[in-house]
Formats: sequence, structure tokens, C-alpha cells
Amino acid sequence: MNRPIPGGWEGLQRRKLLTLAATLALLAAAALASAGTGSISLSPGETLSALFGGGSDTARRVLFEIRFPRTAAAVLVGAALGMSGAVMQCVLNNPLASASTLGVSQGAAFGAALGIIVFGGGVADVGGDYAVQIDNPYIVTLCAFVCGSASTAAIVAISRLRRDLGPGALVLAGVALSSLFTGGSTLLQYFADDTKLGAVIFWTFGDLGGTNWTELAILAAVTAAALAYFLARRWDYNAIAAGSDMASSLGVNVRAVVLVSMAVCTAASALAVSFVGIISFIGLVAPHAMRRFTGDDYRWLIPCSAAAGALLLVLADLACRVIIAPVILPVGAVTSFLGAPVFLYLLLKGGGSRA
Repeated sequence: MNRPIPGGWEGLQRRKLLTLAATLALLAAAALASAGTGSISLSPGETLSALFGGGSDTARRVLFEIRFPRTAAAVLVGAALGMSGAVMQCVLNNPLASASTLGVSQGAAFGAALGIIVFGGGVADVGGDYAVQIDNPYIVTLCAFVCGSASTAAIVAISRLRRDLGPGALVLAGVALSSLFTGGSTLLQYFADDTKLGAVIFWTFGDLGGTNWTELAILAAVTAAALAYFLARRWDYNAIAAGSDMASSLGVNVRAVVLVSMAVCTAASALAVSFVGIISFIGLVAPHAMRRFTGDDYRWLIPCSAAAGALLLVLADLACRVIIAPVILPVGAVTSFLGAPVFLYLLLKGGGSRA
């Protein structure tokens, strides 16, 4: 006999609300710590004072020109990747789906290499806090966005043409596309000069310190629009999670929801990656961490995955700056160390075979 849930349905909803509130509180604390950490250390009080216009001129310049943009980039990119991963896993019926496993990140890396080597983007100056200024930066961003989006478009096309393919086959298709894009990037790098080669390699490391407020505004607008769309479709995702036939019987246009949702996921995750470089596995880890508390209730899983993705990336960036300070490690490497064991665990658990 099934045991009743303590507190019933209302208790379960309170638990999910508490999970979201706790994650957001941890995110705020981590963001405050991240903004105060660096060659010039600032206490939480000094950071908050500068945020509201107080403090010294030096503190305000450091925070508003370097620290706050970096922390904001971590929050926005992590949120975009986290919620996109949750929705991809739902509509593709695959717990291994994310931007990094479907080839979005590798496609963006190829696009960045194309933009830097072929279309004239290159390193102009290396500044403080590991920041790089690139000539014609939006050419690089545009190429990275287009090529990152192409990977997901190919996955969706394959899933539409071959409906008999299982979820595991779609991830394998993502692996194949990743290999294709990686090979293309390698060939481009082979013919590049040292300066452009260095720019490409630096881009693939993943860097949160190179974004400006204009780019952050664009990223914030796209992330907010994607979150609004996902939340508007939350009941459709709950129905799809119960099975496509069940969703169709409830009046959900499964085909349209899947196609539009994948397009929105691709736009959000590809734009995030195109601005900051390859950030792996955030979209895989964050939803799985939150499912332990929310289950497959997408009313809560989507915002919780966004908050968890932001929290994970802020913590990863903080770790990059304190592990062997003053050297700043590439954040993409740290997130890969975090995500690779989770990916292997899900494979061994049989997550990729779910139909």
C-alpha cells in the first residue's frame, strides 16, 4: 500500500517552494561572494554599499567594470543553460539531453573558429582579470550562434524524419555532430596563424570576464523571454512527461510544442555559449539535481533548474579564481570536471535508454 505524503499535496508544494527559495538564497550569497573575490578583496558590506552607490571610487570601478559583469554573465548563462536542459530532456524524452551533449557547444566552437580565422575576428588586447578584447566581436558571436543552432536543428530534423529512433540514438547523433564540428574546428586551426589560433583556443576555454553590459542586456532579454515561454508551457511539459499519447489525448499539440520548445532552447543556450565560450554540462547537472526535490513537475522544475544552473556556474567561476589565485582557471574546464562524472553515472544507470 502506498504511504501518504506527509502534509499531503499542500506539503509537497511547500517543499518545492522552499527548494526554489533556498536555491535563490544560495545564489544571492554566492553572487555576493563572487563579486567580492579577486585581487582586490571586498567584504559583503563593501560590495553591497558599492552596489547602491556608496563605498570608495576604487571599489565601485572594480565592481561595475569587472566583477558585476562577470557575475551577471555567470547568472544569466547558467540560468539559460539550466532551464534549457530541463526542457530539452522533457521534449526529447531523454535525461541525457543538454546543450553540451547535443552538439550546441561544439557547433558554437566551430562557428567561433570560423568567425575568428575566416571572417577576421582576432585578439586585440589582453586586459586585467583574464579579459580579452576581440576585433569585430559580433562576427564571432553571430557565427557561434548560427553554428550552435545548426546542431540542434539537425537533431530535430533527424527526430522528425526517423520517428523510430529512440532517445539514446538522438544523443548519439549529437555525439556524431559534435565530432564533425570538432573536426572542422581542428582543420581551421591548422591553417591559422599564432594570433588567431590563440584567440580560438582562449574562446573554447570558456570565459565569463569578456562580456560587456550591452551583451548582458541582450542575454538577459533572451533568457527572460525563454523563461516566460517555458513557464507558459509548463502544463504541456507535464503532460508530455507522462507520455506523448497522454499529452495528445489532453489536447496538447505535441509536435508544435516540441519544435517551438527546441527552437527556444537552442536560441537561449546557443546565445549564451556564443557570448562566453564553451560551458559544458550545466544544462545536464542542474535539472537532475533539482528533480530530487521537484520531481517532473515542470511548474517548479523549470525555475529551479534556472536557479541551480546559475548557482553552479557562479560557484564554478568562484572556484576558478580562488583555487590557485591569482591565476584564473578556465571555467569551462571546471564545469567539465563537474559534469562528466554525472554524465557517466546517468549512462551507467541506464538513463540514455529511456523510451
